[in-house]
Amino acid sequence: MAITPDRMTLDQFLALPEEEPPLELFGGEVTRKVSPKMFHSAIQIYLGPLFNAFCRPKRLGRAFSELRTSYEGISTVPDVVYFVQARIPRSADGKRLAEAMIPPDIAVEIVSPDQSVTDLLIRCLWYVANGVRIALLIDPDRLSVILFRPGSEPIALRDTGTLDLGDVIPGFTIDVADLFAELDAD
Repeated sequence: MAITPDRMTLDQFLALPEEEPPLELFGGEVTRKVSPKMFHSAIQIYLGPLFNAFCRPKRLGRAFSELRTSYEGISTVPDVVYFVQARIPRSADGKRLAEAMIPPDIAVEIVSPDQSVTDLLIRCLWYVANGVRIALLIDPDRLSVILFRPGSEPIALRDTGTLDLGDVIPGFTIDVADLFAELDAD
């Protein structure tokens, strides 16, 4: 649901004060990010550290949770993003920036009960059409993951299978069953 009646440009949107939950700009419309529910949160808190445990010791890159990314006229806060080491947003003096003004290498959207799967599907397609190398749409209720890459048909996995992210993170795979086992882990 749009927050403002008028469409906004990215510059107009970025001039707004930050809010909680964060606002997002997509297709000129400003919306409020849906607060995560338990299953959404369980997947998010598993996936970011999984990326980092594999990548940081090898200096391959870094995952971030709910990092604002603004580029190509949009500003979104994906649930998890990943940047390869050389693309982590930094200032001229090498310090990490607070926000990313470039597309991440991987963007992950996790469905919450109050979210439109269609809207997230459109968002993931937009991501890979505008510089994201891999987008993942994870639906905890349906135990499904859809993997998007530029110029390729989406790959849908349900309950089982392996997500191979080796084209962005060499040697990295995720077992879908392990991902969804986090929903019941104590």
